[in-house]
Parts: sequence; C-alpha cells; structure tokens
Amino acid sequence: MARTNPFQFIQQVRGETAKVVWPTRREVALTTAMVFVMATIAAIFFFLVDQLIQLGLQAIL
Repeated sequence: MARTNPFQFIQQVRGETAKVVWPTRREVALTTAMVFVMATIAAIFFFLVDQLIQLGLQAIL
C-alpha cells in the first residue's frame, strides 16, 4: 500500500467530500418524519401482537 503524506491525504479527503450530494433541509425533515411514523406503526403492531399473545396464554393457563 502506497503511503501518502498528510497534505495529499487532506487534499484527497476534500476532493471526496466535494463529491458528496448532501440532502436538502426538506429531505431531512421528510425522512425524519417517515422514521418516526414507521417507528410508531411498528410499536403499535408489536403492542397488539404482545396483547394477543398475553390473551392467548391467559386463556390457556
């Protein structure tokens, strides 16, 4: 593996960082809201499944 000096490394990092397509504020807000909605839906789903399992076990026992 070829070794690069710190100056070249910093230049390479800056060059790669310039290629990154950063999300807009709207995209970040939208994806954040979607994560919260999906987490809420998952929590409700697992709560209902847990309640059904509990109900079934109480009926058996």
